[in-house]
Amino acid sequence: MSTKIWLSSPHMGGTELKYIHEAFESNWVAPLGPNVNGFEEDLEQYLQQDSHVAALSAGTAALHLALIECGVSHGDEVICQTMTFSASANPIAYQGAIPVFVDSEPETWNICPIALEEAIKDRIANGKTPKAIIAVHLYGMPYKVDEVHAIADKYQIPVIEDAAEALGSTYKGQAAGTFGKFGALSFNGNKIITTSGGGALVCQTKTDKDQAVFLATQARDNAPHYQHSQIGYNYRMSNITAGIGRGQMEVLDQRVEARRAMNHFYQELFKDIDGVTVFTEPTEEFYSNHWLSAIIINPEITGVNREDLRLAFLEDDIESRPLWKPMHMQPVFENSPYYGGTVAEELFNNGLCLPSGSNLSDEDRNRIAQKVKQVFGK
Repeated sequence: MSTKIWLSSPHMGGTELKYIHEAFESNWVAPLGPNVNGFEEDLEQYLQQDSHVAALSAGTAALHLALIECGVSHGDEVICQTMTFSASANPIAYQGAIPVFVDSEPETWNICPIALEEAIKDRIANGKTPKAIIAVHLYGMPYKVDEVHAIADKYQIPVIEDAAEALGSTYKGQAAGTFGKFGALSFNGNKIITTSGGGALVCQTKTDKDQAVFLATQARDNAPHYQHSQIGYNYRMSNITAGIGRGQMEVLDQRVEARRAMNHFYQELFKDIDGVTVFTEPTEEFYSNHWLSAIIINPEITGVNREDLRLAFLEDDIESRPLWKPMHMQPVFENSPYYGGTVAEELFNNGLCLPSGSNLSDEDRNRIAQKVKQVFGK
């Protein structure tokens, strides 16, 4: 029987155990230590732009701390891209703030600059200037950085980049996660590199990083006893998981190349199938790590819809997944303000994420290709 082909499974490089063993041998089994410091330095070196990185327990934690540092509190409004995973929006609710969702544009599938400015103008007219904008680099594809940040600067609203899926992606040669006031990275088990679970906050200043680390370690004041003047969180990454991250950083470039090769594989596979579009960069300014490769199926042309292909894959133990269901369509956020048209909704209705792992074999690709040709009658 064939083994399961996963959508995006962890891919170890081989040196992770070295760092873990060092942590055990030195008894650094805690949310601090040489691996945490080293992992942060590795990321800062990789991202450049004089970045300051705080290693945390999750990408969600990074977004939460970014909102706190932007001064978001109860009753405030935060603009968020609707086409994303719920972790982009949930931290807004943690703060008692109100998410204002904005549609995507069809080129990068990310936050639409036109709808973004419409939302800002309308919220200001209603008496509230949004406290922050959460823009997502969806599936590793950079959003329209120049346009989005021009609008954010015009209204003096800080941008928080959700780069959870975009480590290794760039826009005009600059790393995703380094454009905004803050950037959030994720090292969940399905990401391009993993620490099993974990994330990081990318800051523009050391002061902001130090404040994030303070908040992530229960906001303990500088006193000989335990004293707390503000609410803190248990958000720091452990020295063990940071060791996994250090080993993964050694193979990050290889993982990006492998994911991009999978995207090229799908471009070739679907190039002669009318009505199927593979998600790729709109111009050479955009460089995606293609964390997940995805397609849009036009059922009126193909006679096949997204679910037909997903279920056919499932029969052969090949994992695929619909695109993120937009946040403004989620029951938990159904009463939140929304601006834009139906781009995100149509992407959800017709889009499918395909197996994209950096550890897929030629045999795996052959199985995928055979199933695609069977479904589309090629």
